[in-house]
Amino acid sequence: MSNKYYREEIRRSRTTKSGNLPRRMFKLVDEEGNRAPDSIIERSRKNNIIYPIKKEENRRPRLKKVMGGRIEYSKGSMPARNKKNFRPTKSGAGMTQAGVKAYRRLNPGSKLKTAVTGKVKPGSKAAKRRKSYCARSLGQLKRASAKTRNDPNSRIRQARRRWKC
Repeated sequence: MSNKYYREEIRRSRTTKSGNLPRRMFKLVDEEGNRAPDSIIERSRKNNIIYPIKKEENRRPRLKKVMGGRIEYSKGSMPARNKKNFRPTKSGAGMTQAGVKAYRRLNPGSKLKTAVTGKVKPGSKAAKRRKSYCARSLGQLKRASAKTRNDPNSRIRQARRRWKC
């Protein structure tokens, strides 16, 4: 049995009750990843012992070939930052359709969609999405530096122009 114990993150809540930073939850494990005995856990709580966080060896998403030639990724990651997936600032600064597809492939169950750029009927789902985005991005614009707020070619302004805010 090993004497080395580590903290392993089990989840991260959205925010604390006061609305500050997210709260990180850990469990105590040994080198093999087995749960630490209750006596060790109690001793660490009683004596305020803080064990190091167990590092993940492979943080980047790994490609894994599956039968049939399909490629599968580890979940919870972003697609590559390239011209195929992301639009440059001058043309609206957002994800392309291919980028959204790549993101949804990496994150199954995601509901990410591209920008609403065309003409929409008032009160439709697309119109509501646009209104919501415009309200959110206006808040971002207000919190940005004066240089960003006043620059017509900043990323936030270009994105708002693309969404027709």
